[in-house]
Amino acid sequence: MKRNLILAPGPTQIPPDLCAALGKPIIHHRTPQFAQNLKDVIDGLQYVMQTKNDVYILTSSGTGAMEAAVCNLVGKGDKAITVEGGKFGERWTELCKVYGAEPQVIEVKWGTAVKPADIKALLDKDKSIKAVFVTLNETSTGVVSDIKSIAAVVKETNAVLVVDAISGLGVIDIKMDDWAVDVIVSASHKGFMLPPGISFVAMNEKAYKLVEKCETPRYYFDLRKSKKVYNDPDTPFTPAISIVVALVDSLRKFKEEGLDKLFARYAKLAEATRAAAKALGMTILAGDDCVSNAVTPIVLPEGVAGGKVVKIMRDTYGVTVAGGQGYLKGKIVRIAHMGCVDEYDILTGIACFEKALKDVGYSFEMGAGVKAAQEVFNS
Repeated sequence: MKRNLILAPGPTQIPPDLCAALGKPIIHHRTPQFAQNLKDVIDGLQYVMQTKNDVYILTSSGTGAMEAAVCNLVGKGDKAITVEGGKFGERWTELCKVYGAEPQVIEVKWGTAVKPADIKALLDKDKSIKAVFVTLNETSTGVVSDIKSIAAVVKETNAVLVVDAISGLGVIDIKMDDWAVDVIVSASHKGFMLPPGISFVAMNEKAYKLVEKCETPRYYFDLRKSKKVYNDPDTPFTPAISIVVALVDSLRKFKEEGLDKLFARYAKLAEATRAAAKALGMTILAGDDCVSNAVTPIVLPEGVAGGKVVKIMRDTYGVTVAGGQGYLKGKIVRIAHMGCVDEYDILTGIACFEKALKDVGYSFEMGAGVKAAQEVFNS
């Protein structure tokens, strides 16, 4: 029987117990029962984000949370810094332009991380910059940013730091309060092991003061509406009820395992994946100083068609991974290790990767990647 294993960076695998939670009979969203679910979800998200700040629940994909952050913080003529080191960093720039803000773009070579000093230089040069938009885990390149150091720079200014943690939250450590991160956005369909449908915006008081002053027209994503009903707790519009209910169970898993053990487990999965790639004669796109533990970007050898490899793995062997985006299309394969993925899933994925490489004519020692991954897991 062909597997149906998802090792792509979102949506991710949904474990059986969360599938069951999604199938519970629906309840009405304006009831004490649902309010308790919202309360549990907010508490759980605060645990993962390591914050006491408000966390607003939106019915949207992660991009909706990104848009909410932009349209509530900046508007026409406002200056902001956006960091473009991949497709999702570019999305910050695009969103700022839609709302008339003036992004000052820091372009970073794909596969490398932004230098906090470059952000500091722009902030020192222009005191009118209102926000800095960065990405925790750039899914398209497998790069993780040094959010702690960036936050240390931004907190000394009047600007607020906004972090896209859509693919990184729950996989990579981010301490919102200790690091003085002003806004975190994320969503349900990556590390939280659920379908797309709800997103989150966590915000401190420094950022919310900008929300109150912002003159950008907005309606559905107006976070002032979320703030107004936050303590009930409630949502201003109809939420994705079933996903919220299932998220209670998802977040319980995070608390039961503990964040330190969780992050260590993902680090081991990532280490094994990188070791397998190198044993197959390949390199990792992201540098050792910024490589992600959420997704491994494997650079394919010259002449190996990445699109064919991805297609064979998915359609022939039932293992879904991701190809490259932008100029990297056909040049890399991205294997994710987030959510409910375990070491046996990674070994299955590596074995399937090897079979697909053989199918496209790449010459290597069969089993080398699996062996290297096993050695990491057994260490």
